[in-house]
Amino acid sequence: MKVSVIGMGAVGTEIVGFLVNMSEVTEIVAVDKNRGKAEAEIWDFAHTTAFTYAKNPALVAGDYADSRDSDIVVITAGAQLQQGQSRDDLVRINCVILREIIAEVERYSPGAIVINVTNPVDVMTQVMLQASSYPPSRLISAGTLIDTARLLRIISEHVKLDPKNIVGYLLGDHGATGFIPWSVVNVGGQDIDSYCRLNGIAPVDKAAIRQQTLDAGFRIFERKGNTNHGIAASVFRIIRAIEANEHSVLPVGVLLQGEYGVQDLVMSVPCVVGRQGVHKILHYEFTAAEQLEFHRSEQHLRSLLALT
Repeated sequence: MKVSVIGMGAVGTEIVGFLVNMSEVTEIVAVDKNRGKAEAEIWDFAHTTAFTYAKNPALVAGDYADSRDSDIVVITAGAQLQQGQSRDDLVRINCVILREIIAEVERYSPGAIVINVTNPVDVMTQVMLQASSYPPSRLISAGTLIDTARLLRIISEHVKLDPKNIVGYLLGDHGATGFIPWSVVNVGGQDIDSYCRLNGIAPVDKAAIRQQTLDAGFRIFERKGNTNHGIAASVFRIIRAIEANEHSVLPVGVLLQGEYGVQDLVMSVPCVVGRQGVHKILHYEFTAAEQLEFHRSEQHLRSLLALT
């Protein structure tokens, strides 16, 4: 499997670090406008291969031509968040950058699955869908997978369990209007309220957990200037699901065409992810309140799309 990463900032670089240790990857291509930075990162990763038990993948720092015939292309390039900005402030500048990038990616890898990480992720993914001929199943965003990972960790700390024993999602928008459909959150197979009640655990403060989840990235950003570990792990999780044809349920950004009453808009919803990208968009029966939250995210994303 050949994977190309466009943009070797903190997130792109860490994604390459995950890929170097993935035995199924045969070639990794790093592309960055700062060619020297990409070369230095690849040289540095090359010095780890004596200690890794993977397939010793070919490591290339190059340009778009070197990414030719990639199976997966991950896009992390674009203007980065600055202190005092929200992800939404990046709309205008990043839509220009990503239109140029997707043209080059499609030129050399028209059959690839493209995963977008550049913010605001769902809006930028829709911009690239409009600027290319990729089908919606193969041009997706990392969506709210990182938000969901944060949510599961926060709940796990409350119930004192491994996060992998918890099922739930933050959906809609990787931003201020992201919401948690609590009707589908469960712990050890039970709805979260019943689990807490039956096991002597204080009820969860749902509003506080949502806000804590939404604020998590900004708390990290304020102290270290970026967030990279969690988002890189999230993207790697998507890549694993694709490579192994797992048919795993992951909340990624995909173009909705009538699902949940939304037409022609990329939003983050639970999808079945496998070798062909998004195999299926899953349907959940939200409560009336949850459906209102979903449409609040829809309206916010449409307002950002209007800026492009």
